[in-house]
Amino acid sequence: MPQKELIDRLTTLGLTAYEAKAYVALIRRDSSTAVDVARVASLPRQRVYDVMESLVDKGLASGRPGRPVKYTPSAPAVAIERLVADRRQALAELEEAANATIEQLTPAFRAGQIHHDPLEFIDVLRDHRAINERFEELQSAVKREILVFTKPPYATPPQENVQGLRLINGHSARSVYEFSLFDDPAHVEGVRRFLDAGEDARFVAELPLKLVIIDATIVMFGMQDPVAESSELTMVVVEHPSLARVLMLAFDAVWAQGLTFDQAYDRLVTRRTQTA
Repeated sequence: MPQKELIDRLTTLGLTAYEAKAYVALIRRDSSTAVDVARVASLPRQRVYDVMESLVDKGLASGRPGRPVKYTPSAPAVAIERLVADRRQALAELEEAANATIEQLTPAFRAGQIHHDPLEFIDVLRDHRAINERFEELQSAVKREILVFTKPPYATPPQENVQGLRLINGHSARSVYEFSLFDDPAHVEGVRRFLDAGEDARFVAELPLKLVIIDATIVMFGMQDPVAESSELTMVVVEHPSLARVLMLAFDAVWAQGLTFDQAYDRLVTRRTQTA
C-alpha cells in the first residue's frame, strides 16, 4: 500500500498527519529515538518530541528510559484497535449528548407547533407580475365557488382570462362588474364568453374595491392609495374564513342591487346607440 494512503487511513482513525507519519516510521525498527523518527518521517525536530509523547498517550508507542529516550511501537493490531476503541467511545458520547439535546429541545418544539405567527395568513402584494401569478394560483385552487368584484384597471382583461374560463367548468362562479365595462366592446365580448361558459354576473355603477372570495375561506382584495390616487394597487390575500364570511355578506348585498347582462346592455349600449 502506498505510504500516502496508509497515512490517510491512520488520520481517518484519529491521528494527526504528524502522528501518522511518526508511527509509520517507528514500526520500521524495534526502537528509535525521537531524532531517528524525525529523520525517517521528515518531521520538524522541534515538533517530534511532542508527537512522540502523543503516540505514547494514545497507546501507540512506549518510551524506554535512557539518554536519549527510545520509543518502541505498539503492534499494529493493538494500535489500531485502540484507535477504533477511542472512536467508538467518542461516538457513544456524541450519541448520548445528541439524545440529551433532543430531549431538551423537543418540549420547546412541540409547544412551538401550537403557536402560529398571527400574520402568517396575510400576504401583501404590490408587484404587478406577482399579483397576476398569485391570482392565477388562487383560481387554480378553487374547489367549489369563486366570487369576484371586477373593476378597472384589469390585471387580466376578461377577453384574455383563459384560466378563468376553464375554472367555470365544474365550479360555481359569480362576478359583479362595473358599468364601465360596456365602454369597451372587447371587454363586453369577453364577459359574454364567461356567461356562455356558465358564469353568473351582475352589473353595477361602481364597486368599492377589487375582491375575490374563494371557497368561503380565502379573500383577495385591492387597496388603492387614497392620497396619491394612483392606478397602482396593493393586493392583500387573507386566508381566514371569518373575514371571508363577512365579505360574502357584502358581496351578496351588492349582487342583489345589480342588473343582469341583458338589462345592463340594454341600458348602457342599446339605448346609447339609439340616442346617437
